[in-house]
Amino acid sequence: MKAYGFTAFGGPENETMLDVPVPVPGPGELLVRVRAAGVNPGDWKLRDGGYGDITLPAVLGREVAGTVVETGPDVDGFAVGDEVFGGNPGMVGGWAEFALVTASFAAHRPDGVTPADAAALPVAAATGYDALTGLDLPPGSTLLVNGAGGGVGVPTLQLARARGLVVVGTASPGKHDLVASHGAVPVAYGDGVAERVRAAAPQGVDAVFDTVGGDALRAVAELLADRSKLVTIADRPLAAQLGGSGVERDRSTAVLTALVQLVADGALDPHVTEIRPLDEAGAALATVEAGHTTGKVVIQVG
Repeated sequence: MKAYGFTAFGGPENETMLDVPVPVPGPGELLVRVRAAGVNPGDWKLRDGGYGDITLPAVLGREVAGTVVETGPDVDGFAVGDEVFGGNPGMVGGWAEFALVTASFAAHRPDGVTPADAAALPVAAATGYDALTGLDLPPGSTLLVNGAGGGVGVPTLQLARARGLVVVGTASPGKHDLVASHGAVPVAYGDGVAERVRAAAPQGVDAVFDTVGGDALRAVAELLADRSKLVTIADRPLAAQLGGSGVERDRSTAVLTALVQLVADGALDPHVTEIRPLDEAGAALATVEAGHTTGKVVIQVG
């Protein structure tokens, strides 16, 4: 089958189209004819070697939507012909004509949700969902999303508003309209950010969800009286030093089912802003790696 991946760790020069065997589903896995696959920062970080050694050549991609063509042993709830979406085992293999999907992190795709929108959910939107579940804030609480204009930040804004939270989001000025369009109060990054957040939320901040890390995380941590309500996906070591923690992921069918229902109901827009064919997967990844996207990039396969 045709796929896109890389042959050595390093930069984009190691990416290429690949001709690889169709994978065989193992226990708890589905083989899916891919219709759409999400693009994430973790894809280029994997290529760079940031996640340790994997077998090379490797097919990129960690989230897909498609049609089940075969089920492995010990799979319940899915059958050949089902339209599904979910995460790829080992966070690899999605940018291909066929891909394995972990059945315990897969869900049925409703007719009213496009494959592109469904493929955008397992990584970014599900991460935001898990962060909010862990924070467990009551309605009316104020959440600060640090890095609200990014791939994880945008769905988190919507999910937080759906839970009845007041939301403030830090973002670059060019993304303030995007942040505001999802019901959050935009605040600029940089020196004085804590004072700007206090002005935007005079009632105080009850929790911080960070997607940036480093100095940007340190700058907003001071807003919290209870540092246990600080979670990050970008800088676990610093969050721990500050009294917070990383986001604990619940990669489950239940989470994906809840998310796709929100999409079907119109309460969540996966914000897919760019769709490219598999032959242009390299360009799609380059767009994400450059960090200038204002939404989700998806690869259309079938």
